[in-house]
Amino acid sequence: MAEVRVIKLNESVYSKNDNQADMTRRMLNDKKVFFVNIMSSPGSGKTTMLSRLINMLKDDYRIGEMDVDIESDIDARRVAESTGVKTMQIHNGGLCHIDAKMTADAISEYGVDDLDILFLENIGNLVCPAEFDTGAHRNVMILSVPEGDDKPLKYPLMFSVCNVVLVNKIDTLKAFDFDMQKFTNHVKELNPNAIIMPISAKTGEGMEQFVTWLADERKKLTEKYS
Repeated sequence: MAEVRVIKLNESVYSKNDNQADMTRRMLNDKKVFFVNIMSSPGSGKTTMLSRLINMLKDDYRIGEMDVDIESDIDARRVAESTGVKTMQIHNGGLCHIDAKMTADAISEYGVDDLDILFLENIGNLVCPAEFDTGAHRNVMILSVPEGDDKPLKYPLMFSVCNVVLVNKIDTLKAFDFDMQKFTNHVKELNPNAIIMPISAKTGEGMEQFVTWLADERKKLTEKYS
């Protein structure tokens, strides 16, 4: 009879990544830089939302932005051209995620000594990015109305690790069968502390609420480490 061995691993397979992420957060805490990781599927409106958001914030805060993609620099160029802030395109070698080491290397290359807020536009994917702590202070995900209200059931980890869920493209609600209450219930069952904000990155509807939340969260960070 063939022998079957069972090995119990007590240490998380992500422990090395988590340690690097904690180191990044401590470094950013010392510099009082608020780091926000933004995740979503492709086509949800991340770049459009970030461009509008940065333009709403840049008169009051020094903003930095980094984009993750497999090859192109289209998103980074779009943000730079529409906002005027310095951007960096991170090519992740064809992977479906960016981990804490990649993020730390990119931050070191980018330089954050003159920043108040740093945004990371993560790669478009509802699976892998949720598995890796990047060192961000807060995780934000975007779900667009055309994607459907059942996505929390299909991608539970993504909705579980986010502080804020932005429901984008609410200007299209009449054209799609999207039940906001059903969606909210799904998210809250996974993550009772998640804040859900309906927005339209195209029209700007709901964006002020998100700006206020970001400002409040950054204030908490700076007060804590002052």
